[in-house]
Amino acid sequence: MKKRANGNGARMMSALRRVRNWLLLLTLLLAVLPIPVVLGLRAFDPHLSAFMAARQLEAWRAGDTNFALHYRYVPLETVAPSLSLAVVAAEDQHFATHVGFDFAAIKDALGKNQGAKRLRGGSTISQQLSKNLFLWKSQSYLRKGIEAYLTLWIELLLPKRRILELYLNVAEFGDGVYGADAAARVHFQRAPDRLTVAQAATLAAVLPNPKRYRAAQPGPYVLSRARAIERQMRNLGPDYLQTL
Repeated sequence: MKKRANGNGARMMSALRRVRNWLLLLTLLLAVLPIPVVLGLRAFDPHLSAFMAARQLEAWRAGDTNFALHYRYVPLETVAPSLSLAVVAAEDQHFATHVGFDFAAIKDALGKNQGAKRLRGGSTISQQLSKNLFLWKSQSYLRKGIEAYLTLWIELLLPKRRILELYLNVAEFGDGVYGADAAARVHFQRAPDRLTVAQAATLAAVLPNPKRYRAAQPGPYVLSRARAIERQMRNLGPDYLQTL
């Protein structure tokens, strides 16, 4: 009986070691998986994002046959510089100098969120890119943790100008409207390189909630926010993008 018990114990320990080894291998694979994926973004343009796929699935489930995704990837050089500057001014004014996280903005957001009805975010453009391109919308510690890990690799492996180009192409500017090209054509019936400063600021103003705010028919809040963004654009200066 004692030998049988010892044998059962040894087999159990061996099984536990195998499970542990498989878990360690799985963890290692998941940890290194972002490296080739992010490296691929240096050369290949994404033709779909996680947010786009989720919105399309949502429309299919709802039986919304009128829904259509508006998206076409375009190089940064074919986008009006005013839109790049407006997005940085609105979303991430330390984009050129941070390493993926703006800790001062995060601390400020945490302080202002205490007791506030409308939560403020402290996410950088790099964080928003990792979320829009790879993850899902619902808030959770798991998603924020994965987002932070992806952001580290994005900052390590991609130049700043490429990060900005990718974000401008996957950012949501309206329901089903993704990227600078679609935003310019759907909201203003023009190519993205023909956007005016006011139009660029208006597009940047709707980014916090593109399904609620409308760039083509801006309400008082969007107009006020767009004017504030224009002031921030002047503060940053037209040469800001040359520092990237």
